[in-house]
Amino acid sequence: MYRKHLLIFILSCLNLITFGQNSKVYTLADTLRGSITQERQWWDVMRYDITVKPDYNNKIIQGSNAITYKVTKGKNNTKMQIDLQNPLLIDSVLQSGKKLNFKKEGSVWYIQIPKSKVASTHKVDLFYHGKVHEAIKAPWDGGWIWTKDTLGRPWMTVACQGLGASVWYPCKDHQSDEPNLGASLTMIVPDTLTAVANGRLQFKKDNNDGTTTYKWAVVNPISNYCIIPYIGKYVNFKENYKGENGNLDLNYWVLDYNLEKAKSYMPTEVHNMLNAFEYWMGPYPFYEDGYQLIETSHTGMEHQSAVSYGNGYKPGYRGNDASKTGWGMKWDFIIIHESGHEWFGNNITTNDLADMWVHEGFTNYSETLFVGYLFGKEAGNDYNAGIRQGIRNDRPIIPNYNVNAQGSGDMYPKASNMLHAIRHGIDNDSLFRIVIRGLGKDFYHQTVSSKQVENYISKHLNFDYSRVYDQYLRTTKIPNFEFYFNPNKTKVFYRYNNCVKGFNLPLTLKNDSEKIKITPSDEWQNLSITKEQQMLFNIEAITKMYYINPIILTNIN
Repeated sequence: MYRKHLLIFILSCLNLITFGQNSKVYTLADTLRGSITQERQWWDVMRYDITVKPDYNNKIIQGSNAITYKVTKGKNNTKMQIDLQNPLLIDSVLQSGKKLNFKKEGSVWYIQIPKSKVASTHKVDLFYHGKVHEAIKAPWDGGWIWTKDTLGRPWMTVACQGLGASVWYPCKDHQSDEPNLGASLTMIVPDTLTAVANGRLQFKKDNNDGTTTYKWAVVNPISNYCIIPYIGKYVNFKENYKGENGNLDLNYWVLDYNLEKAKSYMPTEVHNMLNAFEYWMGPYPFYEDGYQLIETSHTGMEHQSAVSYGNGYKPGYRGNDASKTGWGMKWDFIIIHESGHEWFGNNITTNDLADMWVHEGFTNYSETLFVGYLFGKEAGNDYNAGIRQGIRNDRPIIPNYNVNAQGSGDMYPKASNMLHAIRHGIDNDSLFRIVIRGLGKDFYHQTVSSKQVENYISKHLNFDYSRVYDQYLRTTKIPNFEFYFNPNKTKVFYRYNNCVKGFNLPLTLKNDSEKIKITPSDEWQNLSITKEQQMLFNIEAITKMYYINPIILTNIN
């Protein structure tokens, strides 16, 4: 044990030295949470069956999780790492009716498991209880949310992305391992309330003791942090959407006093979303589990097949337009953005939290695709340029791996602008659409790395964008596009500066009558141009279409 922890400590220190621009000092707990440890690597989660009974007045929960797992390695497969964060406690662990020994180290619990053959499948039952970590500023801080609706009635849910699902139930809390066979969530709640969760209702049972049991389940793989209880005075209305893969069940769960408002508001937004996203990104990825939009006390989250909504039944984001263009006030940000995660984040999930730009960058860009689909391509261009004002360039988008680290919030607007720049550089929306849809199809229900996504785009666009990714995802520099003309303006000279070596983002410069395509690098190049083509080197137009700083140089000898 000492040697193992010493090795992990040394690796953590090497991570810190190698990526010195990140100021956080990572702990052993960060490494145990963020890496595939020896106690994690020998088993694969097949299914979670979670039961929880919340005590609203005392802010405590008790519950269990039956974890079905498959043995993938023959060596060192007698110790299992389970994550459950303080102050929750595991009471007992059973396998085949026999109690197993376990030991707690921080938020990690080591279970002694009987040795098993490779490829064999087993189930371990974990029983737990305690005062659960409470979210105060959900969804930003994460945890269990104990609140009341406007009539003073109990209203409960959870938001735990980043913080991790182990904040409220025991699990293998690592994004790389989703339960292959889906999951169920059983909630025992006061009989005055309704409990909703991901997927479809399996049963509702009156316990004749003042409580009711609801069991919900999904059949598709699902991220730990997406399995969420919603408990309150909910009512339901439903409809059917004829989508690309057939009939999709749409269910809306809202507080009873918001029913009429929701009926007149939500379906239009959801239909617009599905029309746009199925066109650009392919079929909704979870037809088997349906789509639910569920009112919640916080702003919203992308919980798979059970998207949480708290944007007040009005357009924009909390009444604001992040782009400052006006386009963001023509649709409901939370419904569109959080639903966009069904494609990027839930269908395609990153193995490591460090690669979360794949979730947030593509989903942020789905907003641009949505605006363009509904209001025209130029509206999408305006919107994407507008959200650029949110870029801080405070630190790289991709941080250290294997320590549960998240990069800069620039993973939203900056990564989106990178994708927009790639799209405009190829100047072929049909091909771009094929690639975006291809990602969802070829990585369907998979966990991936950033490199896999990066390489996929390069391969299918037949261009090596590796230095473009490095520039935008791994540095904070904004590339300069420098250019100048010869005296009679028959030639233009151009290059990139303030960039990584080999940065080579292709540019298509065009107006209604002229178009040229160039691939600048960090070395000077030149191109013969006509008088009309000279007008394409327009600072304002280039700035709008690409996240670069165009600079026209003068007094060049």
